[in-house]
Amino acid sequence: MIRWLFAPLAALLVGAGAPPPAIDEAAVAAALDATTAPGTVLIARGDAIVFERAFGLVDPAAKAEHSLGQTWRWASVSKQVTATLAMQEVAADRLDLDAPILKYLPDSKAPFAGTITSRMLMQHISGLPRTEEGPIGRDGWSTFYMVDRGSPETGRTWCEGPTNRKPVSEFFYGDCDFIMMAAVIEATSGKSYDSLIAERIAQPLGLASVGVFPRTEPTVAGFSEGKPETTAFRLENFGGAGALYGTTRDLLAFDRALMTGKLIPEAERAQMWDGKPEYGFAALGQWSFSVPLKDCGDTPVRIVERRGFIGGVVLRNIILPDLDVVIIMTSNRAEAEAAFGEIWQQAGITHDVMRAALCATGAPL
Repeated sequence: MIRWLFAPLAALLVGAGAPPPAIDEAAVAAALDATTAPGTVLIARGDAIVFERAFGLVDPAAKAEHSLGQTWRWASVSKQVTATLAMQEVAADRLDLDAPILKYLPDSKAPFAGTITSRMLMQHISGLPRTEEGPIGRDGWSTFYMVDRGSPETGRTWCEGPTNRKPVSEFFYGDCDFIMMAAVIEATSGKSYDSLIAERIAQPLGLASVGVFPRTEPTVAGFSEGKPETTAFRLENFGGAGALYGTTRDLLAFDRALMTGKLIPEAERAQMWDGKPEYGFAALGQWSFSVPLKDCGDTPVRIVERRGFIGGVVLRNIILPDLDVVIIMTSNRAEAEAAFGEIWQQAGITHDVMRAALCATGAPL
């Protein structure tokens, strides 16, 4: 087992004992929108949570309030975790990001399997099929997410089907990239994806809420335009691209372990966070870019962003490495995806919460 996975967490705390800078809680609360994007927000500086609040209603029918301890589907934030597992394999010299996936999956039937690399998969430039291009079933969902997980119409089997794109021809975001990445990691490690999440993420970090769908107990239910989300899709079919769940506090613990070197060494983390302008600043399993915030001086803020959106549940995971800050936002309204906005456009709830949290002095704290 990789030795740094079990380094004592106490030895990795940043700024232990030092009080975090003050936060303008009123400004943060004012940036939230309980109508369009009811949910939760968590802001941490170092290991200290400096703001945590649930706002709005989680269930319009039951009029039930959000709870800070609820378990959320992590959706595409799962890709960030899968990328971390991949970089652990790189650090252990079992995975070469630039070797063809055929080296690790010799039985692969994917077009261009002798050309596609793990780096291409995690940058979404592999050319693999996109699930939305397959047959469409109930409520507009691809049958890929509706059939039994053992069906050839889903998972790796479908993702290795025909495609009209060649590797590196264009950035083309899709779940197949990380479903295949999970298969590569399983091959290099000799363990199942579920086991790797448990043994390398949940157990060493003490994350009791984190797991992989299917799940017996329900997670936060999603809504769209005031109505319950469709039941057409199966969350387990997202695999390494979106099948994780957990609380926001456990997601914070994952972020902090990533930031402080508990999960992967600095060199591998630097590779993972290297956003490429030619691909819209896509890094490996996340986006990494620097932009200034509105009315917060001219100094760009370095941002590592991963967002998740499946059905009516939305999650934003924002890491600010140079400021030692994490911002996690959730909502169970499909409409929140648009309301959260784009940070680089200096508009939307995510940008406004970030500005309120960082810019009390007129410049990033």
